[in-house]
Amino acid sequence: MKKNVGSIDKIIRIIIAVVAAYFAYRGGFGATMSYVLYAVAGIMLLTSLMGSCPIYSVLGQSSCKIKE
Repeated sequence: MKKNVGSIDKIIRIIIAVVAAYFAYRGGFGATMSYVLYAVAGIMLLTSLMGSCPIYSVLGQSSCKIKE
């Protein structure tokens, strides 16, 4: 896959993943919302580690400064 996630975008995605996982683990939202938060955390972490976001690809966007 083509890299389309820049370094600042990766940091933001990791922070969102950690916060979502924390709130999912802490609870208080119900089981369904916890699963949604875990899914959001997983997707954000996966896209930041891969450096590629499928939604960015569909929209033709990129936050990566290096052109391939």
